[in-house]
Amino acid sequence: MLNDLPEITQKSRDYVFAANKFEKSSFREISPLFNELYEDLVSDRFRNWLQFISNEAIFVDPGFHGGGIHQGKKGSFLDMHLDFNYHPLQPKWYRTLNMLLYLNKDWETSFGGALKLHDLRSGEEKSIGIPFNRMVVQLTGRHTLHGYDRTNFPDGKNRTSIAGYAYMIHQYKIEKRRTTDWHVGDEQYIKKLLAWVYDPAVKIKNMFFGSATAKH
Repeated sequence: MLNDLPEITQKSRDYVFAANKFEKSSFREISPLFNELYEDLVSDRFRNWLQFISNEAIFVDPGFHGGGIHQGKKGSFLDMHLDFNYHPLQPKWYRTLNMLLYLNKDWETSFGGALKLHDLRSGEEKSIGIPFNRMVVQLTGRHTLHGYDRTNFPDGKNRTSIAGYAYMIHQYKIEKRRTTDWHVGDEQYIKKLLAWVYDPAVKIKNMFFGSATAKH
């Protein structure tokens, strides 16, 4: 599978909150092996397992909107954030879980890029290594911050993962719709201001131009 992995050229739309991060939601098109992985992730078997561990009637988004292959190249980072809650194209789909499958062969701690988690309820923080073939199943909600610090991968290696998102259907909204909610330190004044305007700006952009994420 690693031999089939191309250089991803579609840059992430996380703007100043990430660097050198690229993504491709339509990863099944890359090769038969990637298509096989896609079919497994959207299968009844995998959905039943997710429903068992979550005790919720959830399912994986077959379009992998915002997900698919995420490739962090030299010096990439992703600021701490809360994910969008309702699917941008399916108003009743409420995001419940992230599935993050890492494809970092021979990853070492010194390379950086470990997944950082921060629970806003308790203040608990944790860092999780990202070696090859590790899958992290993460709850998403109003308290589940995550991201990663700037990487130091050797030349020719990237921080690579496949992200899938699981949803449940809500007949009525249980919380206000949000886009990605960025959390940066108070000392980062400009980023703090940009984080404050990010949600309304993205909503206005999507209203007039649609979601660019859905086009790749």
